[in-house]
Amino acid sequence: MTPQFIKGYLTPGLFWSLTLCFLFVPLQSLASDLTLSDAVKIALTSNPNLQAANFQTLSAREKMLQARSGTLPQVQVSGKYSQTTNPMWAFGNTLNQESITTQDFDPAQLNDPGSIDNFATVFSVTWPLYDQGQTFYGLQQAKLNQAAATRFTDRTRQQVIAGTITAYIGTLLARENQIVLHQVTQTARSHLKLVQSRYDGGFVAKSDLLRAQVHIADLDQQLAEAESQINIARCRLAVVMGIGGELEYVLSTPLKAGDPIAGSLASWVSTALSSRPDLKRLTFQKQIAQKEIDKSNAARHPLVSLTGNYEINTQDFQDTANNYTIGAAITVPLFTGGRISAKIRQAQINLKQITAMALGLNQQICGETRQAFFNAQSAWEKIRVTKAAVSQSEESLRIVKNRYNSGLFTITDLLDAEAMVQQSLTRQIKAVHDYRAAATHLDLAAGMIDKN
Repeated sequence: MTPQFIKGYLTPGLFWSLTLCFLFVPLQSLASDLTLSDAVKIALTSNPNLQAANFQTLSAREKMLQARSGTLPQVQVSGKYSQTTNPMWAFGNTLNQESITTQDFDPAQLNDPGSIDNFATVFSVTWPLYDQGQTFYGLQQAKLNQAAATRFTDRTRQQVIAGTITAYIGTLLARENQIVLHQVTQTARSHLKLVQSRYDGGFVAKSDLLRAQVHIADLDQQLAEAESQINIARCRLAVVMGIGGELEYVLSTPLKAGDPIAGSLASWVSTALSSRPDLKRLTFQKQIAQKEIDKSNAARHPLVSLTGNYEINTQDFQDTANNYTIGAAITVPLFTGGRISAKIRQAQINLKQITAMALGLNQQICGETRQAFFNAQSAWEKIRVTKAAVSQSEESLRIVKNRYNSGLFTITDLLDAEAMVQQSLTRQIKAVHDYRAAATHLDLAAGMIDKN
């Protein structure tokens, strides 16, 4: 951006030399270029919030595998050592070791067997044929939960992209504002020379010279504040990109308005309601809540399972004895103290809660999309208006400067004209930034930012 009013006071070579020095002195001499696309790629790799969301998706997948294991037989082995003088357990251990003799039936021996050692190894199998539908519904819920976690990751990804774009163009805005201030300051210094010349010739009062000097001092202060704003903006960009420490890059994507948004408000709202991952996530959560109702109702059904044990017993590992047990079990819940009924009611309440949350999110999405759409439209219109204002303010400054030089205008008129140019340039840059930010928020609200 090279304002028209500056060209009369700076040669092209001097202007670009000053601009390049201004742009690159604050940065590392060996810093590499960073485009907006590169910044987004780094953020998608390094942002901690997105990494946490990815881990949540992986965790949901493992939960699904855990739920699926309930449909398979459960096999385990256990070892136990015991030493007892309990008459019943002592006789039982001897019997399990298959070492019973007639002497063991002596009443004195039965009543006072002494200590008996036993090493038992048990292989057991349990296969729930029907566990009241708990595994079946749990597996369905785990699959839905994995889908919901994926949608959460998708939405987090979109938010990271939007945050990176917003921080990037915010840094560009701070940089462009500094450039404008630098240009305005150079123009003000050339005007100071004019005022100094007129003061030396006795054409203006010393107050004019003092006001021009104060004006430049104010611009120098604004330049210092602009430098601070650039550092703050770069820090924000580094944080959203997931970079620890200083942002060692030169931002190379220019701040441009691009194209106006396409499509009607109704089409944007419709796209948002069909594309937002967080709304889809609530849809899966509603299905999970419905499955919880079904699972709670199924808790009234019988529980059927098969069991099997193979046991090895020995006293000293010299001789061993083995036995097995197989069987089936059925359990029918007759009375649970109201636990099942309360669990069903709780599940129904949770479903109503999620339904209300989905309705609220639906309304929120519509509101966010409408607001972003209108903001984008307004910002685009401001670009056209501010562009015309820049040309008008530059022409006004040229006229005021000539008339001041002729003694027709006061120093106040000249300083006001300079301020008007600064304001118009700043507003133009701000309008471009606001449009890009509004377009980004519109893409985010519609759930399309990772595609657009």
